[in-house]
Amino acid sequence: MGEMTLGELARELGGRTLEGDATFRIEGVAALDEGGPTDLGFVRSARFAEALVGARIGAVIAPPGIEVGARPAIRSASPDLDFARAAHLIAPPPQPTPGVHRTAVVSPDARVDKSASLGPGVVVGAGCSVGAQSLLHPGVILMDGATVGSESVLFPGVVVGPRSEIGDRVRLHPGVVIGADGFGLAFDEGGGHEKVPQLGNVVVEDDVEIGANSTVDRGRLGSTRIGHGTRIDNLVMVGHNCQVGPHCILVAMVGLAGSTVLEERVIMMGQSGASGHLRIGAGSFVAGRAGVLEDLPPGSRVWGMPAQHERAWHRQMAALVRLPGLLRRVRKLEKRLGLRAGGKPDA
Repeated sequence: MGEMTLGELARELGGRTLEGDATFRIEGVAALDEGGPTDLGFVRSARFAEALVGARIGAVIAPPGIEVGARPAIRSASPDLDFARAAHLIAPPPQPTPGVHRTAVVSPDARVDKSASLGPGVVVGAGCSVGAQSLLHPGVILMDGATVGSESVLFPGVVVGPRSEIGDRVRLHPGVVIGADGFGLAFDEGGGHEKVPQLGNVVVEDDVEIGANSTVDRGRLGSTRIGHGTRIDNLVMVGHNCQVGPHCILVAMVGLAGSTVLEERVIMMGQSGASGHLRIGAGSFVAGRAGVLEDLPPGSRVWGMPAQHERAWHRQMAALVRLPGLLRRVRKLEKRLGLRAGGKPDA
């Protein structure tokens, strides 16, 4: 959409309340401390309003009641969300030119929609398909039988394994690997290990985004599945045959061992993980660096390693803070009672 007036933007955001000059023309979006007089910024809450003092930003999206000076403002109860939507309207990504680059290698039996764009060095294997208006950046590889839906974007270096399925409006960031072999081993008679064939695939449903250098292994026999609308951060590992439900959030360095099931809207924070063959119930929250070792019912909130329910973990942490003082008291009591450390009488 590009440049627009503040009044036009307020209408596009669903008729938000506008204060000040509706004809103010927005030329860009920016942080409060970096923007200029034709840029739009946002204020998350009263805590961040101080950043407006001395700022050159021309207009803002802000909660009701926040002082913004003489600037025109769109009032919003959800300024983060409305600013994100505004950024999509004001600074849309460039639209690629449809077509196949001369250095791309496309199998004769692959199906590539005429509105798709394939960049330099893209490889599309036998039996693959690429849907309408999808964009494959340089160096993307689709192995035999892989499919990509419509309006999806695969950034440089993405690899999609055999027969894996990428839905519509999916974004796979640089270095993502979808459908590599799962880590399956069996011990032989001599105590060595033998690779277990990984014969399944990965299904990534519509509107999923997966961050840079994350990996999703294909199933041993069936499918590993990433549900509709799920967001996966950078450096996340999803093991074979995992089932990640719709609208989950996996933050950086999460690890899911094989056959883990996440029901819908599970949030797993950074460096947390789950051992295999577990089910984490809908709406659960797993705190950063927590290790889930058993099934969790819906709505669980767990912390720590091994993961414990939130209140129990907080009680233990509070007790741990008091432990040094408690030890000092015990030593004083032992000394008064003529005991050595550990409670044994002095000789």
